[in-house]
Amino acid sequence: MTAHQPLRPNWSCVGCGYPWPCPSRRRQLLGQYADAPASLALMLGSAMIEAAADLREAPAGDLHERFVGWLSPAA
Repeated sequence: MTAHQPLRPNWSCVGCGYPWPCPSRRRQLLGQYADAPASLALMLGSAMIEAAADLREAPAGDLHERFVGWLSPAA
């Protein structure tokens, strides 16, 4: 289990305090899902939907960039 988990409702990283998914968790996720990029995209998309419910004032484009925008187009 990683220390870089989201702390709700503000979706900051428990391990480092950065917005989740933080740079460390992104690296971990890319390694963990190296053979399943579509699954990673689906998991992060689901997290984005949960975060949108908690972060109602956040612009949708910002949430998209934060949760899935950093993935390669192949995912």
